[in-house]
Amino acid sequence: MSQHTPSESEQAIGATKAWVDAVVVGLNFCPFAKREVVANSIRYEYLHKYQKSHLKQFLEREIQLLNANTDIETTLLIFGTGLEGFYDYLDALDIADEWIDNSGHRGTYQIASFHPDYIFEGELSNSPANYTNRSPFPMFHLLRESSLEKAIHAHKNPEQIPIDNIRMATSLGEDKLKALLRACLAQ
Repeated sequence: MSQHTPSESEQAIGATKAWVDAVVVGLNFCPFAKREVVANSIRYEYLHKYQKSHLKQFLEREIQLLNANTDIETTLLIFGTGLEGFYDYLDALDIADEWIDNSGHRGTYQIASFHPDYIFEGELSNSPANYTNRSPFPMFHLLRESSLEKAIHAHKNPEQIPIDNIRMATSLGEDKLKALLRACLAQ
């Protein structure tokens, strides 16, 4: 009997699912995520190599898929290579956001950003606060704005979410958060 070796795509998606479970839901960084995990309504799509020339087509395909499948609430677009540098990633994010605006999808979809080396403006690179947006791989999170608005309105104090996240990250510390990310990559 042959043993299955996970493909690069399977490994990246597995690590991302582990991150969603352990960090996003487990640390309650997004209080709206657990419902989608339980409902199995998150799509995980892996792109082996980022190419600027293909980004718009990739986003268009994903948005068409979301439009056609209301059972899929959200998509995590995971990039294998090409966006390892955080500033290269931010350039790609700018292109993606501009495309959302120019293609008429603003107001229907938005992109949340996650990267292994995420740094919030004004934070030091080793600040635990950055781990609220650090992930095993560079990724774009395509969100339906209508669903996000409903979730925010249903939450008793949405302004408190980022404050609580920073407090949680700071209490855990950089070493613990790094270990959590490493554990996700080992999945």
